[in-house]
Amino acid sequence: MKEIIVKDAALQKAAGEGMDAFINVFTEAIYDSIGELTTETLALLNSDQVTLLAYQILRDEVMDGGFVQLIHNGYGAFFFQNPFAKAMKLWGLRDLSKLVYSVKDLYWKSHETIEKDCTDEEFMALFEQFPEFDNYDDEFVENEEQWTEMVAQYVDDHIERFATILE
Repeated sequence: MKEIIVKDAALQKAAGEGMDAFINVFTEAIYDSIGELTTETLALLNSDQVTLLAYQILRDEVMDGGFVQLIHNGYGAFFFQNPFAKAMKLWGLRDLSKLVYSVKDLYWKSHETIEKDCTDEEFMALFEQFPEFDNYDDEFVENEEQWTEMVAQYVDDHIERFATILE
């Protein structure tokens, strides 16, 4: 496992700025340590670190363009062919876990079409072609703040699983 270092001063500053900043301190430290996220660099991390990176990717993608964008950008397999939903349940985020399991069914029905290379116009048409994702996008947006707070609390409660804190 790769040692992830977080400076206490950065952690204290981020804690005062909010849950997003708190999580970002850890994810930035992980990326600083491993560089680009690849199959090889994922193997350098423990399951909690991978899950934290996954949550941030999920949050960023869905908040920006919904599950269609997440799948189109190549993250579908990362979330729906791996135990991310189970990890969220273990972290206490049952509702997010249920949401991911629900979207997984849609992923399997539509991922081949959504993942195809396309123009910007064709990409925008995917949202009209797959409106069944809309309610899940809305549910995520409505609950994102609470879920991010719960993820941050999990990290804070298990900080040793995510990084070594240095003065």
